[in-house]
Amino acid sequence: MNFAQLQQLDGAALDRQYNNRALVPDFAEHLARWAADSARARTQPCTLDLAYGTGPSETLDVFPAAGSAQAGGAPVLVFLHGGYWRGLDKADHSFVAPPFTQAGACVVVPNYALCPAVTVPQIVMQMVKALAWTWRHVAHYGGDPSRITVAGHSAGAQLAAMLLACQWQSWAADLPPRLVRNALSISGLFELESIRRTPHLQLDLRLTPAQARKVSPAWLPSPGVAAGRGQLYSVAGGDESPAFLLHNQMIQQAWGRRVVPVCEVMPGLNHFSMLGALAQRGTRVNQLALELLA
Repeated sequence: MNFAQLQQLDGAALDRQYNNRALVPDFAEHLARWAADSARARTQPCTLDLAYGTGPSETLDVFPAAGSAQAGGAPVLVFLHGGYWRGLDKADHSFVAPPFTQAGACVVVPNYALCPAVTVPQIVMQMVKALAWTWRHVAHYGGDPSRITVAGHSAGAQLAAMLLACQWQSWAADLPPRLVRNALSISGLFELESIRRTPHLQLDLRLTPAQARKVSPAWLPSPGVAAGRGQLYSVAGGDESPAFLLHNQMIQQAWGRRVVPVCEVMPGLNHFSMLGALAQRGTRVNQLALELLA
C-alpha cells in the first residue's frame, strides 16, 4: 500500500486498517498483562501524580534509576502512551519503566486529557508542557535534563515525533533548542488525514482537515540533525496492518534517512506485542531504546 491508495480507501476499509482490537483477537490479554505488570512496577521506588500543569489530567509519574545515579545524572526516557488520543492512561503503562530503571535510566510517564474532551492539537501542547516540566525538574529525581529521549506507542509515537520537531524556545525562552535529544516511534501514526476519515474514530477525535495537517509529523519540515535536533528511530510489527506499515515508512521518506536512520519491521509482532517487546530486555525494540539513551 502507498499513500495514494490509503487516501482512496472508504470508511469501512479504513476501519479494517486502524481497528487494532479487531485485528488482534487476544488484545485483552495484552491489556490485562500491562495492568498487572504496571501495578507491580508502582510498588518499586517512584513518585506518582506530579503536576506538570493545572488540568486534572496534567500529571506524570517518575521512576528513578535503580541504584546510584550516574555521574551527572541518569539519562531520561519519557514514555507517551497510545490509545488513539481517546483512551488508556499512564497507570496502564508503568510496566515500561523497570527494564530501563534497572539499566540506569530515569523514566517519566505523563498523562494527558483524552478526546473528545480535548483536541489532538491540545494534547500535543499538553505534552510540550510535560516535557518542559521534565527538563526543569528531572534533576531532582536523578535525571540529566540534557539527555532526554522520548518514546511513544501508536498515538504516543505521533506525540513523540511532534516533540522532536518542537520549536522549544517559542514555548519558553529558558528551554534549549534540543530539549528532546532523540525519539523512538513504536507503531507510530504520522499522517492524520486518513485517521480523520476513519469512522470508528471520528466521533471522539473530531479532527478538522486543518487540525489533521497541523499535527501530522509527516507533513512537517524535517527537524534536521544540522539544526541541532536529534534522530528518530521508527519501528512497527510485521503483523500490523498495511496502513501501520505504511506510516512506519512514511516518516523516513518525509524526514530523510539522516533524521530517521532506523526504519524497521519486527517479524511476528502485532500492534500490542510491539509495546510488550519494548519492556522485554534483549529484544530489538528494547535495544534500540537503550541505544538512543546511551
